[in-house]
Amino acid sequence: MKNISLKIYLSVLILSLWLLMVLSVPLLDLHPNEIALEKILVAGDKQATLGYDDLGRPLFDRLMVGAYTSFMVAFGVIFVSLFIGTSIGVISGYVGGHWDHLVVRVIDVFMAFPGILLAIALSGLMGPGVTNVIIALSIVGWVGYARLSRAQVMAIKQREHVQSAKALGASHTRIIVLHILPLIMAPLLIEFTFGIASVVIAEAGLSFLGLGIQAPEASWGSMIRDGTQYLLMAPHMVLVPGLALMLVVLAVNMLGDAVRDKLDVKSK
Repeated sequence: MKNISLKIYLSVLILSLWLLMVLSVPLLDLHPNEIALEKILVAGDKQATLGYDDLGRPLFDRLMVGAYTSFMVAFGVIFVSLFIGTSIGVISGYVGGHWDHLVVRVIDVFMAFPGILLAIALSGLMGPGVTNVIIALSIVGWVGYARLSRAQVMAIKQREHVQSAKALGASHTRIIVLHILPLIMAPLLIEFTFGIASVVIAEAGLSFLGLGIQAPEASWGSMIRDGTQYLLMAPHMVLVPGLALMLVVLAVNMLGDAVRDKLDVKSK
């Protein structure tokens, strides 16, 4: 229990710092695209403690904007995927029949492709940009929620309380909302938590490949890509966004593990 509590405290602390960075972006006087040629690759000074990049732009400002970008993309993708995937999965598992078979076949088709490769292909077709990244990752991300929610509903819809509600004449909508959805929220919450880390990594990967956030806008992935060319001369260009990305993903995964352990009735 102490290990679980420590995981929660550390993850919440890191994620709170991430959220604080996101909320501070509109309030601070940041200049992420301001070029200072005399400060190219400088490790740090009084104006920018984290140093400057290959164009003399302050890494602190770009790190803050990159945190905002990652946050918006992550939660945009997660909420769209959660809503679409859960809706399809719940309806499929509850209705059954030909509709369920069709949904299963569609899920199998999507599962046959590696998610990141499908996202790369979709981003390449639609072009770069925040909106297209959210759309591409949402098209890939809904499958996990649909598969999970369908499996949960298939098991729950045969229970006595659901059958009793049907016998008393309750509508299908009432049964789903009041008698099924509350029982599948725990696994969906765990999937939601781990999904944040996956989307943050995917967004950084797409930006690293040039298919995500485009210059001059800041993204942790594009910052790492720019820094790889100067890794020996200016390692701070990679270390700053790389450490931020690692800490956020680690914190989200730790929180997901802790939530899963808390909600795991069998282990208790």
